[in-house]
Amino acid sequence: MNNRAALREPSDRKRTRAISRDRKPFRAFSRSVAEHVLFLGEYIRNPAAVGAFAPSSPKLARAMIEGCDLQNAETVVELGPGTGAFTGPILDRIGPKTTFFALELSSDYVRRLRTRFPDLVLYNDSAEHIAAYLGRHGRRSVDYIISGLPWASIRQEVQDRILHQLFRVLKPGGVFTTFGYLHTRPAPNAIHFGRLTRNHFASVKVTSLVWLNVPPALVYRCTKAA
Repeated sequence: MNNRAALREPSDRKRTRAISRDRKPFRAFSRSVAEHVLFLGEYIRNPAAVGAFAPSSPKLARAMIEGCDLQNAETVVELGPGTGAFTGPILDRIGPKTTFFALELSSDYVRRLRTRFPDLVLYNDSAEHIAAYLGRHGRRSVDYIISGLPWASIRQEVQDRILHQLFRVLKPGGVFTTFGYLHTRPAPNAIHFGRLTRNHFASVKVTSLVWLNVPPALVYRCTKAA
């Protein structure tokens, strides 16, 4: 009897591993559905603050961090992580000595992010206060600022305040990366934001359109003069 049980054990373990593997796509799908539901709910409650009705795609996330040497960065800050579409790839690429934290204004997103990324240093506050949080970490400047903020939906006077703070704390040669949706480019707030970036940064490069995103989006890489 014991021998038969011993013979069955390896196949049982294989079956367990197979079931575990089979469940991984299901868990990923369930998380994706939950994120879309949360995002849509936030959009319905406050469309101006969210700016879109679906989370950013993996393709957009890759475009956002492409060319960023996060592995060797001293300090990286994410603004408006939302459901964490960019947060996961950032955490995968930062170095062991990199100081990384995120600022998120929505308390619902903060709760979700803290569950999904328990090791993430996350503050429930506005991007305007980035300097104060850098101070908490003993930092005065930052190498990379990666932003998911919906600039076309942010009032121009608030844009002015945020951009002033971001430019002030960004290191010489540092990079501010953000994105905008194709359909919002003619919006007055989007035009104002584009003017702000050109006035502040030595270089503003716009990527080709990321079609595999809802809505399609463009990435902006803004570099401070060295």
